[in-house]
Amino acid sequence: MAECNFNTADISEEEEEDSKMSDDSDLKVELSVFRAQWMSELTPSTGNKQGLPSRSADLKRKQELVREEKASKLFLKAVEQEQNGAVYEAIKYYRRAMQLVPDIEFKINYTRSPDSDGVDMNYLEETDTDNEIDDLLSYFQQQLTLQEACLKTCQPDIEMTQTHISALPMEVLMYIFRWVVSSDLDLRALEQLSLVCRGFYICARDPEIWRLACLRVWGRSCTKMVPFNSWREMFLERPRVRFDGVYISKTNYIRQGEQSLDGFYRAWHQVEYYRYFRFFPDGQVMMLTTPEDPVITVTRLRNRNARMESLLFGHYRLSQDTDNQTKVFAVVSKKKEETPEYHKNRYYNRCSPVQEAEHSFHMGLQLSSGGSQQFNKLNWIHHSCQITYRSTDETVVTAFDIDKTYTPLFFARVKSYTALSEKPL
Repeated sequence: MAECNFNTADISEEEEEDSKMSDDSDLKVELSVFRAQWMSELTPSTGNKQGLPSRSADLKRKQELVREEKASKLFLKAVEQEQNGAVYEAIKYYRRAMQLVPDIEFKINYTRSPDSDGVDMNYLEETDTDNEIDDLLSYFQQQLTLQEACLKTCQPDIEMTQTHISALPMEVLMYIFRWVVSSDLDLRALEQLSLVCRGFYICARDPEIWRLACLRVWGRSCTKMVPFNSWREMFLERPRVRFDGVYISKTNYIRQGEQSLDGFYRAWHQVEYYRYFRFFPDGQVMMLTTPEDPVITVTRLRNRNARMESLLFGHYRLSQDTDNQTKVFAVVSKKKEETPEYHKNRYYNRCSPVQEAEHSFHMGLQLSSGGSQQFNKLNWIHHSCQITYRSTDETVVTAFDIDKTYTPLFFARVKSYTALSEKPL
């Protein structure tokens, strides 16, 4: 109870102090009004009664200007205190300003400060600077150079007993950033990391990271940046397949069934299935055709060691023709299983069937963009099956007609594909 009374006394003392400050302010305002009235009385009158209302209006206007000027000073002082974190002090000045002029917030002119110390000028300068920034990278580099004699990537906001990440050498920090990108080329994570602070933004724009990413995608065909201005711009603008998800197409068609035994009707079947393509930065690709829903299937394509009956493995390459159209050519086949030791026994070989032919599928797809996403659509342009008979080494090629069953494949991002990093970039 004693502690509670003590706190109440403190609050009452603060209120009395605020009331005293408010009374002093009111006295100053009244003194200014009295001076203005005294000066108006000293001014010689014109001697007619028509001048009395004019002097009264001028006096009232002067009183309003004095109150408004005083309220403006208090309001700007409150803004300064609020920006410095002194919220309690700011409330005091806000209350005193609104007691003088209730709508001072709408009358105050933010483009200038009545005080000579320039309360609001820093805020205006920062706002103008933000609007004039064209090259954010150069601006951040300049800011860090001005703040520290030795360039550091970042500074801790609070005092820490542990070692802060800013103490790491730049080489170690860049190696961490390469782990963030990883061998899966997760440049999306790198862009999110650049939002942490100005130092991380500068590190995430390192040209070497983006150059290595371009080399992983296009190989020797991207030794020069022309016509792009930077390696980052090349990676973002040049057509390429995406690695952080799968390309999916859904096919529906109606197939005629067999006639019934009595011959009165013939059944019709609605067939529905999906095609999946998963591309990797090293040129490998997986293809799967299955009737299962994508929610079940995409998790099975997370790594390259997936084991499914109809899963095909192969390689792909990007090709850009003279018509400025980027095409993807892929060759996939059934993955060869390693023969266990006990299968090599001659008695086992006599009983097990021998695969007499090898099947491989050759596909051509055209890469395009649709909607708000880039490089998210693959259109079929070629599909054929190549059969090679082992006994005669004869090869038979069968080309399929690209009809309405070859629907376009659209990209779907899968977050779990880039959740872990196995190797650095």
